[in-house]
Amino acid sequence: MTTTLVTGGTGFIGSAVVRKLLGRGRQVRCLVEPGAPRDNLAGLDVEIVPGNILDPAAIARAMAGCEAVHHLAAIYALWVPDEKVIYDVNVEGTKNVLFAALHAGVRRVVHTSSIAAIGVQDGGLADEASPFEDWNDSSAYIRSKYQSDLDARRLAGEGLPVVIVCPAFPFGERDLAPTPTGSFIVEALKKRVPGYTEGGFCAVDVDDVAECHLLAEEKGRIGERYIAGAHNVTYREFYEQVTRIAGLPPIKRRLPSSAVVGMAWGMERVAAVTGKKPRITVQAARYALRKAWFDCRKARDELGMPQTPLEVTIDKSIRWFRDRGYC
Repeated sequence: MTTTLVTGGTGFIGSAVVRKLLGRGRQVRCLVEPGAPRDNLAGLDVEIVPGNILDPAAIARAMAGCEAVHHLAAIYALWVPDEKVIYDVNVEGTKNVLFAALHAGVRRVVHTSSIAAIGVQDGGLADEASPFEDWNDSSAYIRSKYQSDLDARRLAGEGLPVVIVCPAFPFGERDLAPTPTGSFIVEALKKRVPGYTEGGFCAVDVDDVAECHLLAEEKGRIGERYIAGAHNVTYREFYEQVTRIAGLPPIKRRLPSSAVVGMAWGMERVAAVTGKKPRITVQAARYALRKAWFDCRKARDELGMPQTPLEVTIDKSIRWFRDRGYC
């Protein structure tokens, strides 16, 4: 039986990928940062190799004897006190993993990028070929994902058999942090969402994203990007479903754009003094005012990626967060 290495296997999407691999009868090895919570891998028959993706020697040890690599380790955060850590992990760490895979001669690499690495069409549907144009007005996370996406495509040209998956906004079970997207639901359940913005986003079930990873390994074309998304919704439509399914009063207020950005600016100023994460950043506020919608046909048509109904995904997320006392 061949072994597949998963980086970031303790995370939200990563643990879903691990489960999909095990479901296919694969032997899975996870490179896990020492001290990282392993709750998402509890009870699973996986091999744990402690190590940091900033340590090339640790990556080489973890990758020894592996036929395939799913690289998901990344920092998904809209604000951190020191942005350098995002670039270290998301850019330099990715280079370490991809170069190790190139030198090891693995059969296939699946690199987890993001729709953040793809240009937004503001109400139109962006696709895998849409140019990235948010370099000057975006967060460290978005810039880092774009840079690592470029590295993956460059190495594909140098012979690395890498396929790139660009997840949209994932929702589902095992969102321990919770992630910035999972916080949409948690904040709504806590009745802390004052209103909705005029923008929209592309939502997807985390288990469908995980399935897309395996399909990309099996069927994806080397060097190609595949958007793992499903449902283009406005924030108003999304919160209508969340509150209805959760049995909460609807969120009816539309927030003025200037107020959203101003509130975010104030929260960032407070965070600069306290060192505590703001509920929203200026970049995130501006992104929330855009209709960041994507054409997801490529992953569906070429790979056969499933698309779970959004209300099913939201219901699953709400139940998971409530059962574990997040709200």
